[in-house]
Amino acid sequence: MHSTTRRHRYPALVGILAGSVLLTAVPSAATAVGAGTGIGDPYFPDDGNPGYDVSHYDVRVAYDPARPDRLTGDTTVSATATGGLDRLNLDLEGFEVGSVTVDGSPAKSFTRSGAHELVITPARRIAKGQHFAVRVRYSGKPVGRSWHRFADGGANVTGEPHSATAWYPANDHPSDKATFRLTATVPDTWTVIGNGRPGPATSSADGTKTFRWYEDKPLATYVSTIAIGKFTVNTSKLADGTPVINAYGPGAVIDPDAEALLPEIIGFLSSKFGPYPFSSAGGIVTGRPIDDGSGPLALETQSRPTYEGMMFDASMVHEYAHQWFGNSVSFSDWRDGCLAECFAQYTNQLWEEKGGADLDTGFYADTVEENRENPGFWNVKLYDPGQGKELDPALYDKGPLMLHALRRTVGDAAFFGTLRRWQKEHRYGNASWPQFEALAKKVSPQRDLTGFFDAWVHGTVIPERKYLYPTSLGAVAAAGDR
Repeated sequence: MHSTTRRHRYPALVGILAGSVLLTAVPSAATAVGAGTGIGDPYFPDDGNPGYDVSHYDVRVAYDPARPDRLTGDTTVSATATGGLDRLNLDLEGFEVGSVTVDGSPAKSFTRSGAHELVITPARRIAKGQHFAVRVRYSGKPVGRSWHRFADGGANVTGEPHSATAWYPANDHPSDKATFRLTATVPDTWTVIGNGRPGPATSSADGTKTFRWYEDKPLATYVSTIAIGKFTVNTSKLADGTPVINAYGPGAVIDPDAEALLPEIIGFLSSKFGPYPFSSAGGIVTGRPIDDGSGPLALETQSRPTYEGMMFDASMVHEYAHQWFGNSVSFSDWRDGCLAECFAQYTNQLWEEKGGADLDTGFYADTVEENRENPGFWNVKLYDPGQGKELDPALYDKGPLMLHALRRTVGDAAFFGTLRRWQKEHRYGNASWPQFEALAKKVSPQRDLTGFFDAWVHGTVIPERKYLYPTSLGAVAAAGDR
């Protein structure tokens, strides 16, 4: 069965953050030389920014659900220049920017450009190889489809391919991953959930409470999150001591059986892909947002996936598979979406196989037969499907078939060996689909996989019979022919 996780992916206490007085940005009169806009993604040419590599985000926000038109933010981006910079850009959607400093000194100028560019000219040129920190103070109404509000006043952030820029300035592209610290202040009757492990929560005399979260492994910006709500929070531990934190907002279903299943799911995936890559686990379960229709049913927010309504096995398996495929090993650019979605969706089939399903005669044979005469099922490439198709349904439908056919072509030992080696070699980094093809060919040198990948991944018609029914799947085809 398919996971119901196909997605549309795309706090305010005044004065709580010192120095948030709004100023007018002064455009630079000089012609600056440095990083331009766009990190080079062919599908999203304005996303991300070249010239530097982010190592850490320190995001501090204050939000009052009674005033949903105002979030106050104070974010420091720590980075290393990959070239000399007279100017650099960050991505931030909306908000009024009050001040910008670079290494503690006020920026010479900062201005807004395009849909989400914050253009910063530092007081002094940043040399190649220099470590530097940009601090941005901002406030205003969160905008964009990834900021979701709930009927009780709570809010959360989930979205793909964009979400970070709805609440903090970032180098917003999966290829620039960084560790992440969140400090969030809200009224003391509210709770904040984020990525990673929690730090101490402290109350203040003014009736506010500050929550702290830290993700110690690099994350792609679109899988960072904040959730503000009147949560019921359940905690436990995996067998190795990894903390598990499950948070349920109003209207969400609290299912003890689903909670109890999580250690088994993580153990199962670890047996297939290698050790669980993060230092915490759990889930954020929300009610239905008031902007119903624009939010995801589920998203693989790092270390703690977000679900709408409830957690259940198929959705949990899918989103936890992403902790390996998409989060620990992230793709190089948005042409590589199959490296996340094809694998996460096929993992649902592996979970059903664990329960006794015959994938050859069930999932595989049935799906092929249903779509044999349906050219639309086959006509999207799995790698580089085209701009606007980065999360095309083909990745969720044709993609799992491709992986099962690959598994039958090379055998279980080589197939799962390839997946474990992929995770080990690229852990906490980025990689591309062509790199995956190269690894699969290296692990299975006795098989010429070029024709297979040309037919399944780069082709736009149903694969010819030898690739559609390799090895043991030939018996499935023969049975269907009778």
